[in-house]
Amino acid sequence: MSIELTILGAGSSAGTPVIGCECSTCRSNNPKNKRTRCSSLVTLSNGKNILIDTSPDLRLQALRESITSIDAVLFTHHHADHCHGIDDLRAFCQMHKKQIPIYANPFVINELNLKFKYAMVEPKGFWEIPVLKPHAIEESFDLFDHVITPIPVMHGKGEILGYRIGNLAYITDVSEIPDNSMKLLEGLEVLLLDCLRFKPHFTHFGFDQSVEMAHKVNAKNTYFIHMTHDLEYEALTELLPENIHVGFDGLKLTVN
Repeated sequence: MSIELTILGAGSSAGTPVIGCECSTCRSNNPKNKRTRCSSLVTLSNGKNILIDTSPDLRLQALRESITSIDAVLFTHHHADHCHGIDDLRAFCQMHKKQIPIYANPFVINELNLKFKYAMVEPKGFWEIPVLKPHAIEESFDLFDHVITPIPVMHGKGEILGYRIGNLAYITDVSEIPDNSMKLLEGLEVLLLDCLRFKPHFTHFGFDQSVEMAHKVNAKNTYFIHMTHDLEYEALTELLPENIHVGFDGLKLTVN
């Protein structure tokens, strides 16, 4: 069996181009430098679609990729650039007349309940809002006949989640990966990994840390995500070894 991952957005919280910026990356004509906010879609071998985070650009991403169904959402954390597109889930609820389950650690589920209480409801035949079913997770669980393994990582002082599905792992907004979580990343075919900018940051991996971590995890292929406009696609590509790549919006990866 194989799964397919589509990078919906490879950008950081400001996206690229950044509003008002005239840097060479923001003015670039290379479509791989046009980055919406960070999110990805995992399509399982049985056709089910699992969304990772609901970025503020979800509507545009869904239209660009012709997404017509979302069957579940995995949230890494509750920051605005990763959850404020949650209202756009209503289109999928309305289209299919179904409730969508969402998953996150207990703290994040609580924060999402506080922010989006109106959407955390049982189906009542009214589909003009998102109809979502929250699930707090701390251990691996089965979803659509696939095992989802949460990967606890540090985002500054807060613990958030990455996720492993089969031989694919997705880790964004990370400043430290604990030893116990490193064990959950063994034998990967594909790793998607936070790489914010060249300069170090206290809540994200910078370039040097991302490259170092990619070597430690030793996935067959690593793709950088959650990048600011400091990182220009072609220039960054030239700095990387052949098994580390620059992710971009619309990139599709098949994982066995």
